[in-house]
Amino acid sequence: MGLDAICVLAESTPAQAIDQAHTETWRRFVDKHGIIRDYVGELPTPEDCRLGKPNAMGWWSPIENGPMFTGMYLNAMVERARRSGAAADRELARKLSLGLLKCASVSDVPGFIARGVGSDGKCHYPLSSDDQMHPWFLGMHAYLRSDIPTPAERVILVAKVREVAGVLEANGWRVSCDGAFKGQFRGGFKGELFRDAVRYLYLLKATYEITGEAIWLERYQQALAEKPAKSAETRLQICAEGYPRDRVAIKNIDNFQLWIYVGSQAGLAKLVASELDNAVKAAYQKGLAVNATNALPAVSSHVKFDHADQKIFGHAHWREVYAAWFPQPTQEDARRLSEIIDGKKAGGRKYYESLWMKNPLAAASIVALAGEESGRPAVLKAVGHYDYAQLNMAEFFFAEVAYYALPEEK
Repeated sequence: MGLDAICVLAESTPAQAIDQAHTETWRRFVDKHGIIRDYVGELPTPEDCRLGKPNAMGWWSPIENGPMFTGMYLNAMVERARRSGAAADRELARKLSLGLLKCASVSDVPGFIARGVGSDGKCHYPLSSDDQMHPWFLGMHAYLRSDIPTPAERVILVAKVREVAGVLEANGWRVSCDGAFKGQFRGGFKGELFRDAVRYLYLLKATYEITGEAIWLERYQQALAEKPAKSAETRLQICAEGYPRDRVAIKNIDNFQLWIYVGSQAGLAKLVASELDNAVKAAYQKGLAVNATNALPAVSSHVKFDHADQKIFGHAHWREVYAAWFPQPTQEDARRLSEIIDGKKAGGRKYYESLWMKNPLAAASIVALAGEESGRPAVLKAVGHYDYAQLNMAEFFFAEVAYYALPEEK
């Protein structure tokens, strides 16, 4: 990078940086259906999706995390549209909602949420996950609680939420699979971890607020006091513990995995906003604060991102990086295949961006979603650090998630 570019970056305000991030996200990563892709690369074909290339989960492909990213981003875009009042921002939020609807409409398995769609606009990998499902609800909830949807849109989207939630309830809150794995499940929401408890409670409450059906509120209130299997604590008590509870089960949360907790923090923030019982609200607020306190040190790691880094982003050519393939009759086979990588062709840029861009911006999002003004300087410093046009991975959308989660300046 030349001296002039460095000077421009140094002089950019957080608002200018966010505008650049917004432009780059929509220019490069939001597809024509309104679904965020992980990176720019060749789309999987129907044959790829049928055979499971690079693997049956779609891990490391450009469509790995469509509903996960789109749902979290839509939550932020609804707030952007509210603040700006701009018709253009409202239309962008609408497009993202249609992307989420698309993900829930391409399978013949009721309640299945595809990770994204491939080259024909319909093909998809057979294995979804709880990490895709929860943010799908987060985006739908934010959009349907806004004044953006038309009455006709609202009818369609509410019906789809009701369908998906009904299937989850019928399946014991396990996430359905498709294709060769039809009848199986991948992930669920009734476990004993923090992210299990907060997501399950949020899904129940969000479904009630979207559909207005009392049974979901009854289930929510019952779930609060339940102790998941393997837990000595109730779900409400687990929520108050925050993500540190999960450190034994999920390694390196603080250094590498904060991105999978942004949705949980967003769901917890929505539970706080809607809760009328002061004792329950206080427990949720404690969890928000614990998460923000623990994530704050990771925000400052953005300074380790060097704009002059020249590592290779080989994942743009994922077929070469993950050239190995074998049939995957089981989910474990798919996981094993996902670990076979040509490291030389992959290069180090994806890992570099994950460490020094994705994790700091996810941490900033967690801090901002706690709603405390004290975290504002650190969040703004982090989101203003990057030249978003240089980044290869779409996760820099977390910059907008963080920015629009900060309390609005008066």
